[in-house]
Amino acid sequence: MMQAQGIMIRENMRTIGAQVYEQVVRSAYAKRNISGNDSDYAVDLNHNETFLQTTTFLPEDFTYFPNHTCPERLPSMKGPTDVNMSEISMEEIHQFFSQDPTIKLGGHWKPKDCVPRWKVAILIPFRNRYEHLPVLFRHLIPMLQRQRLQFAFYVIEQAGTQPFNRAMLFNVGFREAMKDLDWDCLVFHDVDHIPENDRNYYGCGQMPRHFAAKLDKYMYLLPYNEFFGGVSGLTVEQFKKINGFPNAFWGWGGEDDDFWNRVHYAGYFVTRPEGDTGKYKSIPHHHRGEVQFLGRYALLRKSKERQGLDGLNNLNYYPNITYDALYKNITVNLTPELALVNEY
Repeated sequence: MMQAQGIMIRENMRTIGAQVYEQVVRSAYAKRNISGNDSDYAVDLNHNETFLQTTTFLPEDFTYFPNHTCPERLPSMKGPTDVNMSEISMEEIHQFFSQDPTIKLGGHWKPKDCVPRWKVAILIPFRNRYEHLPVLFRHLIPMLQRQRLQFAFYVIEQAGTQPFNRAMLFNVGFREAMKDLDWDCLVFHDVDHIPENDRNYYGCGQMPRHFAAKLDKYMYLLPYNEFFGGVSGLTVEQFKKINGFPNAFWGWGGEDDDFWNRVHYAGYFVTRPEGDTGKYKSIPHHHRGEVQFLGRYALLRKSKERQGLDGLNNLNYYPNITYDALYKNITVNLTPELALVNEY
């Protein structure tokens, strides 16, 4: 009898505790819409990120208003998601998303039930990956909608015969995206990286973010601490401060390491999602004739000297722009002469 009463008391305390905690969360969210804090919750909660991810996503019946800032931790964000890596045509993707009238030309979308916390430009460097793009859209568009972010997609496609220059394409994409809207957050996204968790929030923060912390092809381990490839995010202010990406990396390899250096030389540090939130699957592919950049180590040794000379400030290009229902295509023929660097 006494044991049964003890169990009942414990269950009642759990229920009361959950109710009290829910009221704390609701109150903190209400205060967030009055204050200017970056977080959804009052700063005096002092929770680390791991605890927040598992306990403070808003309850299913939580009500927010069209004039309030969208929460970061919505009940629509469930965590691990099903990833379908099977091929799908762009026509099928168009047909599927044509049923959503809220998606505008170029893949531009914003929520109607709250004010988006971030306006996010998704920049995708591209060359001959036509089968990968629809797979990415199949997963990324619904995830960003559940996160209540305002977003649009920019596919920056390299033409010509020069080796692939991922970093320079990102710089071009940034310049073109900022002509469309006053974006405040930039996500640099490889076309073959598919997120596995919709709680991997694609907003920005006070520090640059490395979203793709755990990739399946690396056995979900970080290859090395300075690894900054795959999917990363910076505010517009941060990206300008570091002078963007380097333009001098022709071929694959090294540009993301230089990007890491730029972030740290500018006084920032890189944050990553905790636990399994940063897990991604990589669509299997080969570099299809793209050469490895053998000169990357020499450039990396001079990262600090080059940062102020090579990037957004020496970029030239001549774009050909077209619009798809789901993205803006920016095609450029890149050559080294378009981003010359003076001696340092």
